[in-house]
Amino acid sequence: MDRMFRVISFWTTVFAVLFFVGDMFQMALLFFAQTAVFLGLGFMNLSERMYVYIFGIYLTVFFVGFTYYTTFMMETGFH
Repeated sequence: MDRMFRVISFWTTVFAVLFFVGDMFQMALLFFAQTAVFLGLGFMNLSERMYVYIFGIYLTVFFVGFTYYTTFMMETGFH
């Protein structure tokens, strides 16, 4: 399971570089931070159950944040 967190860190790095090249610096910074967290977790050698718990917490925080952003902060393209 620790290798999967390293794989996730690879893909977040790819997205961070793409955001950086596309002049989306705030999003690139967010994805570089996620890369650091996932890479750090990948080398901690925790139990598989702990990795699943951490990933579940990550998904919960992401879905709550994304729902809040799209509901209250995002401006629609048609006003």
